[in-house]
Amino acid sequence: MNAALRQFGNLFKLRIGVVISLTALGGVAMAPGPIPEVWRIAVLALAVLGASAAAGAFNQYAERDLDARMARTQGRPFVTGILIRGHRWLWIIAGMLAVSVVAAATALNFWVALHVFLGAFFYGVVYTLWLKRRTSWNIVIGGLAGSFAVLAGAAAVDPALSMQPVLLALVLFLWTPSHFWSLAIAYRDDYAAAGVPMLPVELGNARAARVVLGNTVALVAVSLLPLLFGAGWLYGLGATVGGGYFLAKAGRLVRQPSRANAMASFFASMTQLGLLLIAAMVERALAL
Repeated sequence: MNAALRQFGNLFKLRIGVVISLTALGGVAMAPGPIPEVWRIAVLALAVLGASAAAGAFNQYAERDLDARMARTQGRPFVTGILIRGHRWLWIIAGMLAVSVVAAATALNFWVALHVFLGAFFYGVVYTLWLKRRTSWNIVIGGLAGSFAVLAGAAAVDPALSMQPVLLALVLFLWTPSHFWSLAIAYRDDYAAAGVPMLPVELGNARAARVVLGNTVALVAVSLLPLLFGAGWLYGLGATVGGGYFLAKAGRLVRQPSRANAMASFFASMTQLGLLLIAAMVERALAL
């Protein structure tokens, strides 16, 4: 039973789905205006999670051949044969996305539903099908998936998006490359073996590490901009502490682009985003 649950958690990429749902809640926290009822916020979080899970499952469905060539992903269920690829899975994935979008539209509004759909579309189609095998810019453009989750949360409060949540969406756009390229440096040989043109494969680990640092500098700078548009000191503290920690790990990666330092940078990105989102949500809760 536990093994089956782990396989389904792996298939639907539930860990990253939970993170994306939290970014939607961050969008709620950053948007000015009255917070919707708790049940509507719960529907928002579940809709984002469901759409993310559908996109994650489609990613694994479409990339079975790549996953089979990478040591990190050879245990995924479509690779091992625990789950059999077939049209039934495409119907299940489409159904999950449809339910998520309809729930968002019914409980909230059209704009929330549109952003929920676009988040899944950018990860499942733009990133997975159109870009991943073709260009090292894949994760940059595909990173818009996380930005749409923020905008979905903000639209739940006010469809006329204000500057603070738009800046948080830009933070997510910049966060994704630094986060994923750090992981790609650690697993460069895997991506090279699969023929995926991730940045470290194209540039080498040392140059890719410098790009990660430069992008992280931009990320941290943008994460502080909401302070100019009404964000409070608690948000500023979370952005500063998390951003400084991420910069320190990215700087160490530049000095020594080893696998250990790449994974440290990867986990630091999670810490940075987590502190930012928690600070934003706590600050909004204290203001209620």
